[in-house]
Amino acid sequence: MHLYLCRVDLLTEVWHNNYEHMLKIPEVQENKRLAGRPVKWRKVGLLPRVAYFKPTAVPLYMLEEVLLAVEELEALRLKDMEELEQEECAQRMNISRATFQRVLNSARRKVADALVSGKAIRVEGGNFELAMRRFRCGNGHEWEVPFETLVAAPPRVCPACHSSGIVPLAPPGVIRTGGGWGRCRGKGWR
Repeated sequence: MHLYLCRVDLLTEVWHNNYEHMLKIPEVQENKRLAGRPVKWRKVGLLPRVAYFKPTAVPLYMLEEVLLAVEELEALRLKDMEELEQEECAQRMNISRATFQRVLNSARRKVADALVSGKAIRVEGGNFELAMRRFRCGNGHEWEVPFETLVAAPPRVCPACHSSGIVPLAPPGVIRTGGGWGRCRGKGWR
């Protein structure tokens, strides 16, 4: 019996010497969060004109909802409607091919669930930015500026008439509520 207790003590000592580092948790100061990965904004070519779909002849209060993010709808549009290859879809959305596949699978799973189970689909939210911005000058000229160009150097004059009175235009289907438009994280783009 004594020999058995010694072996347990020996095993405990060996375990502590070799594996104790795995139990140590980094100390975190109070009221400080550990920083996570930065948000990777997914580029979206256009915002949906209709943001809600439901089965006919079923009152809204009786339906369950499936929430489809805007970038998931964009993945469906690029792959299934425009019939692009995954690599090109991923490039257009500014994400990796593996991430595009995950977004597309999630979207297809949600749409299939809604269709098979008779649920409503609400399109809103997500981590996205519009790929192009439209501008108009005081003389009525309109033009688009890619997002990368806009971030590097926002337009100051109209490229056609060189007037300085330019304003950004809201994308179709977007109502500006004072918070701006373009990037959206979570809910609330409509």
